[in-house]
Amino acid sequence: MCINGVINLFKGATQCSAITLAVVAFVLGMIAMCLICKLFCPCGKKKPAKKCEKKSASKEDKPFEKRKPHPAPADGSVEIYVGNLSYEMTEEQLRKEFEAFGKVNSARLITNKFNGKSKGFGFVQMPVRAEAEAACAKLNDKEILGRKMKCNEAKNVI
Repeated sequence: MCINGVINLFKGATQCSAITLAVVAFVLGMIAMCLICKLFCPCGKKKPAKKCEKKSASKEDKPFEKRKPHPAPADGSVEIYVGNLSYEMTEEQLRKEFEAFGKVNSARLITNKFNGKSKGFGFVQMPVRAEAEAACAKLNDKEILGRKMKCNEAKNVI
């Protein structure tokens, strides 16, 4: 259809056709605009003047809060930070390494909350300080499963 034909639709008795054509053109324009927005703004929101960002609701609702410190063990035991662990190490293996030096209250690996895989560090609680210090001294820089693990007393920062 040529441009003159479209102009004639608006002039003559065929105003109903002209209105239909205008509505169709408007709807097609809106669809095209939505597609362009989806291509250039993956969050699906209308693109603001400066930039388009997908923001999580928790960051918008809450201002920056300091991380709460992990409390010191209430029973007086020593908590040991163990880092640079192999990602294949299990909590049972970690416990056995420290049980060679004395009693272990708990051994836990820190894992990714989405896939459950180890982050490469963990914590061990031992009730006797002398045993904990001996374990740290012997196990620090010891190679286990291809990595030299690092041990020191966990810092419970307030």
